[in-house]
Amino acid sequence: MPKPKVLLTHKIPSSARATLEGACDVDYNDGYVLPADALKSRLADKQGVISVLTDAMTADVMDAAPDLKVIANIAVGFNNIDVPAARARGIVVTNTPDVLTEATADMTWALIMDITRRVSEGDRLVRRGGWKGWSLDFMLGMELRGKQLGIVGYGRIGRAVAVRAAAFGLRVVYSDVQAVPGSDAIPLDRLLSTSDIVSIHCPLTPETRHLIDQAALARMKRSAYLINTSRGPVVDESALAWALRERMISGAALDVYEEEPHVHPELLALENVVLAPHLGSATTDTRTAMADLAVRNAIAVLTGQPPLTPVP
Repeated sequence: MPKPKVLLTHKIPSSARATLEGACDVDYNDGYVLPADALKSRLADKQGVISVLTDAMTADVMDAAPDLKVIANIAVGFNNIDVPAARARGIVVTNTPDVLTEATADMTWALIMDITRRVSEGDRLVRRGGWKGWSLDFMLGMELRGKQLGIVGYGRIGRAVAVRAAAFGLRVVYSDVQAVPGSDAIPLDRLLSTSDIVSIHCPLTPETRHLIDQAALARMKRSAYLINTSRGPVVDESALAWALRERMISGAALDVYEEEPHVHPELLALENVVLAPHLGSATTDTRTAMADLAVRNAIAVLTGQPPLTPVP
């Protein structure tokens, strides 16, 4: 019996690749993002695809792959996939939750520490020869102890970020679009107006696109900081550039962007923003675990077994 055919849209660690090769006939992409026409062409005879967040798995793409049975996304988010269209065509969609929780929470704290203590800003200053020596009032930042951390989106990653807050002496409040009745969630407006740090951890949905817009930013304290390690379009970058430029908030740290890898040009010119190249899950352990889980999901579906982590 011939092996099922799978398209691997990006390079993955050798251990995960070996597992996939053992069960499937694999078509490898060399690492660049496949345009829609190329993606459709490569998927035409495939039963599975191992995708990443830059692969736009639209209904049109799925229609070009009549034998497609599984889309295994190497990400916890799946806004790059038209899930209703997949379901209508009998295609199973999977993601990689849990395995990237701790790494992304760690990255969130790296950004919190960086922007509140002006580490990257200071690094740039030193490199361009602008540091003239120690001074009592030089490059003052914000101390964390006794401040409030507001978490927008209290899923796995949001909760992992909250657990770490205790070590820094921060009190935590949270808001959630899908808050459970009777939970301790507070309204977003109150979170924004009372928090010293606002950290975004919600998924990208029609309801959360530009959730943090000009009006939301205007509600924040002028001394507050915004952190985003979720999805770029949750934050209106034009509005954020305005808020940072006008000092409506003290600073921001971003790991994700509206139109990756493009970054709003006004953000590039500002000192009070830290810009990271989507490193939330970028540890060797985590990226290997993500690829391995995606591969195991694809193999399970293609061999008639239930997926390990289907998209709900």
